[in-house]
Amino acid sequence: MRAGLGLPALKGVALDEAPKISVYMITFNNERTVERALRSVRWADEIVVVDSFSTDRTMEICRKFTDKFFQKRWPGHQEQYQYAAGLTLHPWILFVDADEEIPPELADEIRSEMSKPEQEMDGFIAYRRTYYLGRWILHGGWNPDSEIRLYRRDKGRWSGGLHARVEVDGKVGSLRHPYLHYTYRDLSDQIQTIDRYSRIAAEDLLRSGERFSVFKEYLVKSGFRDGMPGLIIVVATMFYVFVKYAKFWELTRVKKENPDGS
Repeated sequence: MRAGLGLPALKGVALDEAPKISVYMITFNNERTVERALRSVRWADEIVVVDSFSTDRTMEICRKFTDKFFQKRWPGHQEQYQYAAGLTLHPWILFVDADEEIPPELADEIRSEMSKPEQEMDGFIAYRRTYYLGRWILHGGWNPDSEIRLYRRDKGRWSGGLHARVEVDGKVGSLRHPYLHYTYRDLSDQIQTIDRYSRIAAEDLLRSGERFSVFKEYLVKSGFRDGMPGLIIVVATMFYVFVKYAKFWELTRVKKENPDGS
């Protein structure tokens, strides 16, 4: 199937004998970025998309790339990701967000790892490179940024709240080539996203605490080397943390005043 989609076979590798790979993705009103994301994983043996009832062209775009398109009301990040993972069929699965891209170099590396006769790893960490306000961000809190993205279906499971991540029961390696993240369209989009996600984060804070250091992100991690976008990232992150804790305070006060939820 992969060779049939125009990707060259790896030298000395029988791709038909390599374990098949499923890609899964969750979406909601991602018409701006989802086509690029899906086009970058056409080499996979299966693509599964779980949508939270988008109102834009997301569904139309997704159905051009896969017939495994499902819709489910939003239950939370961990639950939605795990639901999508559960719909996949193949031994190895890779999750890609709707505003990301798997470049050809990373796709080739993944296929190469999958072709190894005795693959010892149960999962792989991938590194993310983010495009923001007209440039690639190479410093600060957004770089390096990594998490487990590729793993054996029976060895990994999602955990956590807003910042849910995959946990793998087994040996985890690293992929050399980064995947690409095309974040907010502009500052207005970022502010709207902060408003939406800070509520979810505030609800997470009812269950667990969180720490953040502005100086660590901007000074220790050299965020200033990304110029004005680097400064904007820090200020926006400060604003996000402020709004998150303000909403946390608000939720806590409401809970105290209405302990029975009435």
